Amino acid sequence: MSIQRVGLSVAGVIALVGLVLAVATAWLFLTSPVTVANAVSEGDVTPFVRDLAAVLLSALEGLLKYL
Repeated sequence: MSIQRVGLSVAGVIALVGLVLAVATAWLFLTSPVTVANAVSEGDVTPFVRDLAAVLLSALEGLLKYL
């Protein structure tokens, strides 16, 4: 495997992770705006990260049901 192929694969994985985080964040903005607003106004991102992790976990559980 050449360096170019490895580089493209790593870039693809990074792009995919970024896309998943962006979609999960947008979903959280739409479904729980109070948590996001409190996290922004207070500067405490712990509830936001906790809810973001819960959204990602539920999406992963939904995907794993199909296996």
